[in-house]
Amino acid sequence: MTKTLLQTLAIFAALALTNCAHNKNKAEKIDTKIENDEAIASGESLGVKNGNMVVQKKVMMNEEVRRLQYEVYELEDRVYGNRQYGSLGIYGVLKDCKSELSDPANGGDGKLKWTEPIERVTTKEDEFKIGLDDKAKLVGVSEEFLQDRITRFKGYRTVLQGREDELQTKLTICKSDLRSAKAKKN
Repeated sequence: MTKTLLQTLAIFAALALTNCAHNKNKAEKIDTKIENDEAIASGESLGVKNGNMVVQKKVMMNEEVRRLQYEVYELEDRVYGNRQYGSLGIYGVLKDCKSELSDPANGGDGKLKWTEPIERVTTKEDEFKIGLDDKAKLVGVSEEFLQDRITRFKGYRTVLQGREDELQTKLTICKSDLRSAKAKKN
């Protein structure tokens, strides 16, 4: 083999090892041992690690992912409502306010001026690969890398928090306009 080919192979081998070492989806061993530890709260401890005073928070990832998902689904229901439970959400309340504001009885022209798009961000339905498991049971399986799921739900939360703030501001303005319209009428 030529020297250039050997150097190229060495570079590819080094890159492959580097990529393996930095794969965010690989489970790695984490040193959670601290000395002189005292509990602060559930999952939080105060102690000494490598001579440094530290506060360590340790969470079980199944609980952390569940908490994040519930938080996002609850936020989406608060913003856009939930058909199953008949809640309007801020979006629905704003739409009702705009409708009432456009009512001729409140000085409106009877035409609903509604341009707010409903922008649901989450998909609550997983796509399953259907087949037989190792016990010959018919199952559906959906897989996603843990870090990707956490990143996805944090993104959902950011979008929904912004949308919640925006719709809440518009709702406050609409309610104020409606009070003014009703006051002018009387």
